[in-house]
Amino acid sequence: MSAAAWVVVVIAALVVILAIGYFVTTQNRRRHLQERFGPEYDRTVEERESRREAEQELLAREERHAKLDIRPLDPETRETYAKKWTEVQERFVDAPGFAVTEADALVSAVMAERGYPTDEFEQRLSDLSVAHAATLDHYRQAHDISSRAARQDASTEELRQAMVHYRALFQELLGETAGDPGNDRHAARSTAEEADL
Repeated sequence: MSAAAWVVVVIAALVVILAIGYFVTTQNRRRHLQERFGPEYDRTVEERESRREAEQELLAREERHAKLDIRPLDPETRETYAKKWTEVQERFVDAPGFAVTEADALVSAVMAERGYPTDEFEQRLSDLSVAHAATLDHYRQAHDISSRAARQDASTEELRQAMVHYRALFQELLGETAGDPGNDRHAARSTAEEADL
């Protein structure tokens, strides 16, 4: 085999190796984004012109989120917010629309306390999607119902659903997860509160 033939074989082998490397890298990135963003990954892909564009946006969200000073709540602040939530839920019986508005404000207050920017709703969704993708649809639905309630266009049942949706994100922002010590008390309270709504 001539030297020119060997050069062609080596170049072809390098092209194949590079193509395989690119494919594996792309698949690993896609898998990472799907695991991190869950249903938000699919939603973003549907909204964009291409999967590549959607993935670039999700990567940009990760980069922005990494620059934010997100911090957990200290136990005292966490308990204060939990008490405020209980007060908001108690007001639901007499003033459901007002309680939903308060729930929205309380979620925004916790976001700000944790270090999330709270200016524009779409940006809040984008920032929350990185670490709270599992409850993002709850937030979207609650916000939608809250907007309709402001126009007097939501039923009491829809307002109750908004409170349930807000609570899902609220509890996650507080840092309440199944593995948290002392969370049994909060879980029991949440179950009882949902039955009350």
